[in-house]
Amino acid sequence: MVSWNNLDTLTSFKELTELKDRVNLVEAMTGENGADRVNRYSVPMGSGLVYNYAAKQVDDKVLEALAALAEEAQLAEKYEALYNGEVINTGEKRLVLHQLCRGQLGSPVVADGVDKRDFYVGEQKKIADFANKVHAGEITNAAGEKFTTVVQIGIGGSDLGPRALYIALENWAKVNNTLKMEAKFISNVDPDDAAAVLNSIDVSRSIFVLVSKSGTTLETLTNESFVKDALQKAGLDPSRHMIAVTSETSPLAKSSDYLAAFFMDDYIGGRYSSSSGVGGAILSLAFGPDVFARILAGAAEEDKLAVNKDMLKNPAMLDAMIGIYERNVQGYPCTAVLPYSQALSRFPAHLQQLDMESNGKSVNRYGEPVNYPTGPIIFGEPGTNGQHSFYQLLHQGTDIVPLQFIGFRNSQIGTDVVIQDSTSQQKLCANVAAQIVAFACGKKDENSNKSFAGGRPSSIIIGDQLTPESLGSLLAHFENKVMFQGFVWNINSFDQEGVQLGKVLAKRVLAHETDGALKVFSDLLNI
Repeated sequence: MVSWNNLDTLTSFKELTELKDRVNLVEAMTGENGADRVNRYSVPMGSGLVYNYAAKQVDDKVLEALAALAEEAQLAEKYEALYNGEVINTGEKRLVLHQLCRGQLGSPVVADGVDKRDFYVGEQKKIADFANKVHAGEITNAAGEKFTTVVQIGIGGSDLGPRALYIALENWAKVNNTLKMEAKFISNVDPDDAAAVLNSIDVSRSIFVLVSKSGTTLETLTNESFVKDALQKAGLDPSRHMIAVTSETSPLAKSSDYLAAFFMDDYIGGRYSSSSGVGGAILSLAFGPDVFARILAGAAEEDKLAVNKDMLKNPAMLDAMIGIYERNVQGYPCTAVLPYSQALSRFPAHLQQLDMESNGKSVNRYGEPVNYPTGPIIFGEPGTNGQHSFYQLLHQGTDIVPLQFIGFRNSQIGTDVVIQDSTSQQKLCANVAAQIVAFACGKKDENSNKSFAGGRPSSIIIGDQLTPESLGSLLAHFENKVMFQGFVWNINSFDQEGVQLGKVLAKRVLAHETDGALKVFSDLLNI
């Protein structure tokens, strides 16, 4: 039986706070045991990835205290309760089942009268069948031509995760001859977004995937109308160009406006939905169902590791607990995600939503205020571009920002050129290695403007190549990390009331039901 308690009531947390500033990172990394740290402070992840935390401000004593906290907070037991179908999303009184899209970790979960694993697999099979028929030319446009482009219409979790995954594998798919259709995304209600996408494609040979669980999302339905208008102006029947990913109870489910409808449910939140039909439809159409299945396999491998009760053998739990130490003991307010892979250019944006929408809470699971910091601010850009912009603050700013690097030994393209005695990929890897050491160790200089204090903690997830499997493992690692941290903070990581208020007020503005400051700003914008 698990118990839910605030972090500051746990005995092991009080003991952990006594270890603040215990590790001098400059000394730890430059001392005689520096090389030993690099080899010792690593844990294998799924799909050949490794999580290395040698450049974090931890030692065996801190790790022992973090493990005690993870045990007292019952992280393994709470994860087990989640995947066995207990109501973990207390705010909305819902189960949390995104892991079931990629595998059965525990006992069967029956909800709404159905086995949910069977439900998710059934929808995956329907999507795969549809995608295969499109690729084979069995489903075509009115002129009998094959579709060449797929466009996702969705916002938030219906856009950020699937978009990040598509961009991550686009070049890989071209090299491996698995790019079946080009994918585009329309998310912003700004008409310029939809217009830019529509102007870049042949709409007559495009399939549009409308993603809305409720079937009532204002931005998504507005963009759907924008797209339908463009199709009609081109003399096309929108119903022959659109599919829906929605819930079985939404107004979109049985509509004749769509070629097909694929279903999701309320047990998978938007930011956790890339493993469901939300990601499955567009990724299966773009790359083929087999590639999407490989992403799910990589995620499933990581989920299995997250079950391990030994924190030092559980990379997601370990990453989460080091983050707790940095946020709640060291007092660092931000975390930078720095992928040294251009393919992961939108991955930080996905993690920004995943982390900040999940753990940006100031009340616990019972609605009571908490007296400690919760989720950090997440930001990031791919290296080496970031080195030429915000790394200045990371190196010499007044705030210490923990860093999460991601890197790969080999590129996706498989070919490279030697320039100045090294390849582009070697230069990329040299840069990430240099940055980790520079952040940790710093550099003394008589000119204070050129002096670097060091002591800036970082970790790296490293692998051989960004593939569907390793991408799936990355996705699940961060989902599980965020989940574990929410458990420690005793908050509900699976609702998002903070995104609702602006939507409600926007509807009032459009209905001209405004007063006070809302009316002043409405008038200012001439709405």
